[in-house]
Amino acid sequence: MKLIILDHYSQASEWAAKYIRNRIIQFNPGPEKYFTLGLPTGLPRDHPESYHSFMWNNFFKHIDIDPANTHILDGNATDLQAECDAFEEKITAAGGIELFVGGIGPDGHIAFNEPGSSLVSRTRVKTLAMDTILANARFFDGDLSKVPTMALTVGVGTVMDAREVMILITGAHKAFALYKAIEEGVSHMWTVSAFQQHPRTVFVCDEDATLELKVKTVKYFKGLMLVHSKLVDPLYSIKEKETEKHEPSKKSYSD
Repeated sequence: MKLIILDHYSQASEWAAKYIRNRIIQFNPGPEKYFTLGLPTGLPRDHPESYHSFMWNNFFKHIDIDPANTHILDGNATDLQAECDAFEEKITAAGGIELFVGGIGPDGHIAFNEPGSSLVSRTRVKTLAMDTILANARFFDGDLSKVPTMALTVGVGTVMDAREVMILITGAHKAFALYKAIEEGVSHMWTVSAFQQHPRTVFVCDEDATLELKVKTVKYFKGLMLVHSKLVDPLYSIKEKETEKHEPSKKSYSD
């Protein structure tokens, strides 16, 4: 497990973005390897607060991606469980998840796997906790009656099957959740803690999120930053990757 501690939110975001860029270039994805682990509710696709709208407005329309290569759960499907089962099948058919990127709630939930969720759960329909509904109310003018109470979500087991997991945790309001994720044992009441048992977990946080951690824990992980900085430096180039792909082999035949 790696814990990357940066001074500020902006630095944590930049480090994560550079790391994701390098991993994408290393993985060299293609038409069959694009997945967006969407967490939609029953909102219409064109609703300004729907996950579809969020992803298109904040990500997809800014990059070169074929819409057919984005896979977001349909929260308005006639059979929601069938939609969830089909999503799991698509992940398997694509060879699994290479890198899962997510954040957590103040109660330590990952995706919409609320406290008490099974740590071996798969993609499914999930009832949202009141804390989550209250947190989402800001997107609906504070009107709780407009906030969805259920959502489709990948399960903890689905995420655990990913070859690598990156979790971003920033802000003092997430400090206790980070403490539970790092310094205490695995618990279904803090679903993010499951990633202690994942072979390749990267937690990225800012200083504010470490307020509940022991000083020696923070010092230990900060002492590793010289090593962890090499994960984003150098910053890989897509053009260089393409050049390497098309260059003739440099293997020596002198023998």
